[in-house]
Amino acid sequence: MTRTVLVTGSRGFVGRNLGAALRRLATVQLHEHDLEMPLSRLVDAVNRAEVIFHLAGVNRPTREEEFTTGNTGFTGEICGLLRRGGRTPKIVFSSSIQAELDNPYGRSKRGAEELLRDFAADTGAECVVYRFKNLFGKWCRPHYNSVIATFCHNIARGLPIQVNDPARELEFTYIDDVIAAFVMELQPGPPGFRFGPPLAGARQSLGQLAEKIQAFKELRTNLLLPDFSSYFDRALYATYLSYLEESRFGYNLQAISDQRGSLAEFLKSPQLGQIFISRTRPGITRGDHYHHTKTEKFLVVQGEAIIRFRHLESSRVIEYRVSGEDYRVLDIPPGYVHSLENVGQDELVALFWSSQMFDPEHPDTYSEPALRP
Repeated sequence: MTRTVLVTGSRGFVGRNLGAALRRLATVQLHEHDLEMPLSRLVDAVNRAEVIFHLAGVNRPTREEEFTTGNTGFTGEICGLLRRGGRTPKIVFSSSIQAELDNPYGRSKRGAEELLRDFAADTGAECVVYRFKNLFGKWCRPHYNSVIATFCHNIARGLPIQVNDPARELEFTYIDDVIAAFVMELQPGPPGFRFGPPLAGARQSLGQLAEKIQAFKELRTNLLLPDFSSYFDRALYATYLSYLEESRFGYNLQAISDQRGSLAEFLKSPQLGQIFISRTRPGITRGDHYHHTKTEKFLVVQGEAIIRFRHLESSRVIEYRVSGEDYRVLDIPPGYVHSLENVGQDELVALFWSSQMFDPEHPDTYSEPALRP
């Protein structure tokens, strides 16, 4: 069954992400409203909506009284329209933990909550209030009310950031968790006023944030793969990438070239080893060495090759013929001399994974021909 849904503040950070999610749902007929849209559209949408996600609000006004008009006042307008139309859609309101504080913004958000509490008590409507902490994710406006957005934007562009108190800790909630909770709210719940469940968050100091985001920028030169065992760090990296300038999505790897072709490192990790790629000219053989502990995987992605193995204590040679069309991976065990020969007419392109990052002090690589003369 299709449900008619209205999102106010549709061009804001949360609204844009919610709109993208709702437009994917065949069961939703979406209406969106933002400040620049005519009031007549809002009136029409309010009179149609079965669920209203009320996200519009003011948190950085030029005058203090705009807190009241933009937060409490606009919520009152929506409730008034619904009362006059005799309608009781479900309302999901985006509030803030600052509603607990005695400051102009907090008071205006708390005032909006109280209007929804009264509306639910008077009409039996379902009204759900989410008091969010510090939200972050793609499409958040930098230099506004998100330190993560500002840090990501500036560091991605080589601009300075300001950290007044590196030890200060804040709790952050990722936008995808907000949107998942909101999508669940499309289902009807019990009538009356309630607070939505607190969403998962992660505590980080401002110093930690600055250090992590700066490290993300340096990945293009040191090629280190971040530790993504933390959900927060995965979300933070995704957020950082969303602030890259479109002209800077790409970057070059540092290739080493010789008479055999070229080779470039791609990704490295102290825990996961490293990945590199090579181009080899026809008739050329690479490798001819063995390892005691290091292991590798070879994947030819273009061309024709023979990968040869010889146990270090044997003269018997094992051959595997591979092609870029096969997507066939070869494991390279320790103690086996191995080589890769381009036996095709064109350039050979191969992808390699090594279980260890290359350490010039302890390379664990020893020259030995796979094919003895």
